[in-house]
Amino acid sequence: MLPLPLLVAISLLTPASAASATPAAESAASTSAIDDEGAASLRPIDVFDLEFAEDPRIAPDGERVVYVRNFFDVMTDRRRSNLWIVDAGSGDHRPLTTGNANQSSPRWSPDGGRLAYVSTDDGTAQIWVRWMDTGQAAKVTNLTESPASLAWSPEGDRIAFTMRAPDPAEPFVKMPTPPEGAEWAPAAKVITDLIYRADGQGFLRDGHQQLFVVPADGGTPRQLTHGPWDHAGPLAWARDGRVILLSANRRADADHEPRDTEIHEVDLTDGSVRALTRRYGPDSDPVVSPDGERVAYLGLDDRLQGYQVTRLYVMERDGSDPRCVTLDFDRDVQSPVWAADGRGLYVQYDDQGSTRIGVVSLPSGAVRELASGVGGTTLGRPYASGSFTLAPSGRFAYTHTRVDRPADLAIGTSGAGPRVVTALNEDLLGHKRLGAVEELWCESSYDQRPIQAWICLPPGFDPERTYPLILEIHGGPFANYGDRFSAEVQLYAAAGYVVLYANPRGSTSYGEEFGN
Repeated sequence: MLPLPLLVAISLLTPASAASATPAAESAASTSAIDDEGAASLRPIDVFDLEFAEDPRIAPDGERVVYVRNFFDVMTDRRRSNLWIVDAGSGDHRPLTTGNANQSSPRWSPDGGRLAYVSTDDGTAQIWVRWMDTGQAAKVTNLTESPASLAWSPEGDRIAFTMRAPDPAEPFVKMPTPPEGAEWAPAAKVITDLIYRADGQGFLRDGHQQLFVVPADGGTPRQLTHGPWDHAGPLAWARDGRVILLSANRRADADHEPRDTEIHEVDLTDGSVRALTRRYGPDSDPVVSPDGERVAYLGLDDRLQGYQVTRLYVMERDGSDPRCVTLDFDRDVQSPVWAADGRGLYVQYDDQGSTRIGVVSLPSGAVRELASGVGGTTLGRPYASGSFTLAPSGRFAYTHTRVDRPADLAIGTSGAGPRVVTALNEDLLGHKRLGAVEELWCESSYDQRPIQAWICLPPGFDPERTYPLILEIHGGPFANYGDRFSAEVQLYAAAGYVVLYANPRGSTSYGEEFGN
């Protein structure tokens, strides 16, 4: 799969040449260089200078936020990432890591004294731990695969993670061994799995995601799950530190029913695995309540529709008494986090093309919005994205986007409006003339249903002139565009096009009926 900057640049080649094919398009495309006020429009090469915040993690005391700062290396056409830290009160902003190695997945220890993260400092993806008082950092693993879903134990003495582990299987066919020094063709790839490739990844490597635990001060990781099943994060430790909760499909026919996942608990004493949920449909994202007595999770009862709303559930810690909390909330719920008092959960959701953060009250299920404009981590097109984290005090941090800016870091509380605390692209976009984006609501000629759309005008747009139009249609179909930054849309506009993008029926963020 080509890197993002190169893909965006290539996508502009055809529209730019098309713009010179007609007098109207040629006139409109004249806005793509320097406008009447002398400000430059966005160019494909500028994509390499874009930056965006991702995966913000607020410290347990709510006073500091570490986030992943993404940038691009023009010499290698690759995305890079470092860790930066922001003081929530003063806004002081400084790097924790530098250079062209990639750092990601920052996770605070329970006491806020250390930070675990994944880094490629030595050329491979490993777990590192940084002591925040001294700045000392140590590599605590020596893995052969990339770790994911890092989670500290409640005591802060262990780190759980998932990682691909090869399956010990007998070869399907035994081939002859070439003589020493012989030059034979590459070995044939033998495929025995039903799901063997994926978009953006190509052919999948043999093996499955398994659960591991490693001492926080370094040591040998211990593999806790085995078998021909994938075990997915996010991971949740029980309060006593003896059990880890995760999502997995451990059916014998898992390849034929890939969506039917359950919440499982893995006992660290003997490695036993027990399902806590038992319904037909996906269950994921377990989080244990502050008192350790309940588990919140996401899921749905699969009715074999193309699209169904993902809802928030709560059950007792032993898996009993599961109940749907957001039955009357007709939107997909994501990323649940318990409030410190256990009386509600903070969640992320999409509503009418905007990604928002809200708090769900228990037991009523009422949802109160706290922030909007979440996103900005998918630079190409204006898809939903972004994330947030919560401190026990109620202060939260999230990635904030606008139609004219990729993700910056924002901080808010349940009692005060959020504020954006970084300006990662002001040096680049602050002196560019971008296309103005306007929201539209159109009435369907078929059934008069209101359809939401956005139109982006070329910089220096003149309503007396004629411009070529691009209709930019999102995929999925169960996805949504919105009021979010899009490099591709802005580059089309800079090339002299009016760009229209919509959320037609089948899009998400308007409820289950509209999505079907």
